[in-house]
Parts: sequence; structure tokens; C-alpha cells
Amino acid sequence: MQTIDNYNFKGKKAIVRVDFNVPLNESLEVTDDSRIKAALPTINKITGSGGSAILMSHLGRPKEGPEEKFSLKHVVPVLSGLLGRTVKFAPDCIGAATLEMKKSLQPGEVLLLENLRFYKEEEKGDKEFAGRLAEGADVYVNDAFGTAHRAHASTTIVAEFFPGKSMFGYLIVSELACMDRILHESEKPFTAVMGGAKVSDKILIIKNLMDLCDNLIIGGGMTYTFIRAMGGKTGASLCEEDKLELARELMEKAKSGGVNLLLPVDNVVADKFDNAASTHITAVDEVPEGWMGLDIGPDTIKLFSETIAGSKTILWNGPMGVFEMENFQEGTRRIAEAIATATSKGAFSLVGGGDSVAAVNKYKLHDRVSYVSTGGGAMLEYIEGKELPGIKAIRG
Repeated sequence: MQTIDNYNFKGKKAIVRVDFNVPLNESLEVTDDSRIKAALPTINKITGSGGSAILMSHLGRPKEGPEEKFSLKHVVPVLSGLLGRTVKFAPDCIGAATLEMKKSLQPGEVLLLENLRFYKEEEKGDKEFAGRLAEGADVYVNDAFGTAHRAHASTTIVAEFFPGKSMFGYLIVSELACMDRILHESEKPFTAVMGGAKVSDKILIIKNLMDLCDNLIIGGGMTYTFIRAMGGKTGASLCEEDKLELARELMEKAKSGGVNLLLPVDNVVADKFDNAASTHITAVDEVPEGWMGLDIGPDTIKLFSETIAGSKTILWNGPMGVFEMENFQEGTRRIAEAIATATSKGAFSLVGGGDSVAAVNKYKLHDRVSYVSTGGGAMLEYIEGKELPGIKAIRG
């Protein structure tokens, strides 16, 4: 298989699927450039080897064709600054004028195409549209892990136009290596830390992880579905009434499989969903009527942290509480710190999913964990054991 390291880009034009789906503020300025930075090694490899890079991406969810607030031109100043060179911009992703810009691109130059999702054909995986994206390029590089679970024109179908000349960029290579390490080479003890609001969002990943991990820590809103399933009092906490039987099944599966399933023992409860709410600490199964659990309590932090400290492999997906509110962030912060400390002592840690990534960034722990995944949905599906269309298109 061709790889970005063994392919000779000299004099070649590479069409590169990047993930520049970045947040913009009201002035249409990029507020978080981490996804742009993640693409730099691949872009620099192509241009540094004497090739030119044609970049394509989506931004946001435009409804009906082009919209100013979803234009990728807003990304150009940041990308130019990070690359240290002027990036050219094509005001369309297909068409005669864009093809002309592709053809006139010189070695070392970078061209960014306009938002792919200004065309409905992108998400439909339209072959003719993919062919028009492929025009004027010699090789295809997919470096957008965040969209690898979508069978879109630019992530999957376009590879058909470059037989033997399709490859992954460095970001996808490192994402796959880290996830394959978790799935196939995890050092024991392996602890999975699962948080977030709903059990229903995490059923498949929890089931798949039970065949792999030694410890499964459950936190966040989904805690209360398990507690209610065991007959506990959960007050006004988030609880999926229709998933109680499933929660019991998962607990039974853990027991029969020898997996140590850890649930919170205490929690911080509030009388309303508000940072200024009245709060106190209760046993997790003794939440008073009208009150809701919004964070894990001190005994739970200690319990979870001790398990994490004894782990060699750690996967973290989902916060322990409503960490966006200052009064309910302690649990998430302390678990993030426990994972960072375990990493410093030799554990391998993979953090993924939008909220967990936001948490490690918020607490400035990004550099203290082994790897932070850029693809929330794609990472979950890969660890669930699903085949991702964007990966299959190149791996075959």
C-alpha cells in the first residue's frame, strides 16, 4: 500500500481531505485552530517534497448552498500564518475556474477549496461530484479522521479515481495506531472511563470494551440509569427509564466477564440545573426528590483515581459531570488530572469525544496525556468495531 512516507510527491498535485470544521466567532474568526494545526505535518510533507497541496474540507452544516458564515475563506489567514506562506483560495470546490487554479499550482504551493457541503452531492457520496473534485490532481490523501465514518464524496468515493495512489495523511495514521493499540495491544490493567449523559449513546462501545478492559468506570448523567436499575433513589437526575433493563444486562455482562464495573458512590446534587443552585453531597442512591446529581462526589473521585493510578492503559470518553459549570467541574477535572498523572508514570492514555477533549484543553492537560483524538464519532465507531468507510476506501 502507498504511504505518505514512501510516495514521491515531487512535481505532483495532491488533493487532500482535511478537517477544517473549526469554530468561528461572530466576527467569523477562528477561535480554536487545533484541527488546522493537526493537518500541518501532512501539508508540509507534500510541499516540502516538491509537491503542491489542494485542500478540501467542510465547515458547519450549511442548509441551502453557499452561506458567508460557512465559507472556508475565513480559515485562510490562520492557515497561511501557521504554514508561513500565502495560501491560495478557490471560491468554489469544483468548476472550470477552480480546475484552472489547480492546474496553475506550482510545487510548494497550497490551494484551499471552498466548503464541500455547499453541494448536496458531497454528503450523498455522488460519484460524478467526486470525479470533479479529483480533476487536476495526481494523488489522493485522506487526513480527516473526524469524517472517516461518513461515506461522503470527498472522504470515500474520490479514492476510486486514484487506484494505487490513495493514502492516509499523518493524522489518520497516528489516530489508527493509537486506537489499534487500545483494541489489540493494550497493556493490562486496562481501564475505560465512560461519561456523558446517556447510556443509549454508549451501548455499543461499552459492550465492545467489556471484552477488552479490566476496569470500566461509569460517570456523568448515565450513572443514574444504572443506579435506578439497582433500585436506588435518583431524584430528578437524568435517567433513561426505557434503558433500565439494558443497564442490568450490562452489569450482568461485566460480572460474568470478570470486568470490574465501578459506579459512583456519592455525588454533588443540586436543586436546579444552574451554577448558582443550592448543592450538597449525598450517597449516589439517595438523591432527594426534586434534586439532581450534577457531579461525582469526593469518595467517588478517590475511588476512580485509585483505579486509574493502577492502570497501564486508559481510554477516556465523556465527562464526570456538568463541567461547563464551575460548581460541577471538580469531578471531571480531578479524573483528568488522575489520567495525566498515570500517564506520567508510564500508562498509555487515549482521550476522545468532544467533551473529554474540551476538558483536557480547559485544564491544560492536552500535553500530559498520550493522545487526544480529533474524531469523536469516528473514534467511537472504530472502537465499537465498525468499519469506517473513509478507512476502508484506502485500506481496502
